[in-house]
Amino acid sequence: MKLIKKFAATALVLTFIVIAALPSFTEGQQPFDVDAKSAVLMEAETGTVLYSKNADEALPPASVTKVMTLLLVMEAVDSGALSLDEEISVSEYASSMGGSQVFLEPDEKMTAGELIKCVSVASANDAAVALAERVCGSEEAFVNRMNERAAELGLKNTRFENVTGLDDDVTDHVTSAFDIAVMSRELMRHEKIFDYTTLWTDTIRNGAFGLTNTNRLIRFYSGATGLKTGSTSKAKFCISATAKRDGMHLIAVIMGAESRDVRNEAAKKLLDWGFATYALYRSDGGTVCEIPVRGGKMKKVDAVCPSLSFITAKASAGGITRELQVEGSVKAPVKKGDPVGTANYVSGGKIIFSQTVTAAEDVGRKGFTDVWAGLLKALLLR
Repeated sequence: MKLIKKFAATALVLTFIVIAALPSFTEGQQPFDVDAKSAVLMEAETGTVLYSKNADEALPPASVTKVMTLLLVMEAVDSGALSLDEEISVSEYASSMGGSQVFLEPDEKMTAGELIKCVSVASANDAAVALAERVCGSEEAFVNRMNERAAELGLKNTRFENVTGLDDDVTDHVTSAFDIAVMSRELMRHEKIFDYTTLWTDTIRNGAFGLTNTNRLIRFYSGATGLKTGSTSKAKFCISATAKRDGMHLIAVIMGAESRDVRNEAAKKLLDWGFATYALYRSDGGTVCEIPVRGGKMKKVDAVCPSLSFITAKASAGGITRELQVEGSVKAPVKKGDPVGTANYVSGGKIIFSQTVTAAEDVGRKGFTDVWAGLLKALLLR
């Protein structure tokens, strides 16, 4: 079993080799600069950060706040606590919101789905508050839940004071580019949100009121899928821009840009670079071989790898091979999940990722009865 332990330790170390194989972009060593206070480029499936600039600086996010608002709403939808077809009556407080709005009237009724569309497309503050009141009873209760959810996601530089991002009357409503990327990634798990965030234009009130997406990348950037824009005099221009090409979904967060066009160009620059430089490698996993079991009730046990995905340099993505290093045999008893070797993913002669190969099931040790039964069977078959 010493070899098994050696494989386990090696695999644990090698699992992180892919991170080392990617370029390391620390402060002052970026491949290029973006014209913004802070920025992050993250791959959505793995959470790998590909680019960062002042990523942990707490800044006002403007309406990008609504990424968290929408996350809680979509969690309510997916849990069954809220139906997209449910009609929500707008409160006087919700209808009083300034800034971006769809001019909801007190007691006006609109479905949850239409309100989500108003938030996602037009960044409607009145619709955001109406949804928050429906989900948690009040904006205050909803904000408390936003902060709880931020803590659950490990967001260390985030503090919400409202559901809209309006910042004239707040004192500590902040988040960071990295935290926005994390909450965006979480929202993207609720795929229904893309039905709304990918709309360029739409209408509400039976076509009487038109909506145009505040995110111009939806129309002008290939593969754009969302996610949320924001701007105030304090926050300047911010965006969480998502796009998908060749099976890879990227999140580009820009905070504190000087104008809408500067913000959009910065997001496009990050996305273009990410798609040109990296690729997402996937392996389905499953049984990779059989390993003999010494002294076991079964002669062999399947060795399995879990499914995996990791980011690699695009230039090497097509030449990745999997090489197995497994035990010649293992001694019973064997427990399901016991390490029995390592699967190395190799490109250009270098290991770029590694994972542990494990036993697929329990195999008990042969007892006295099993030995005699085997001998008896052998005699009878002579």
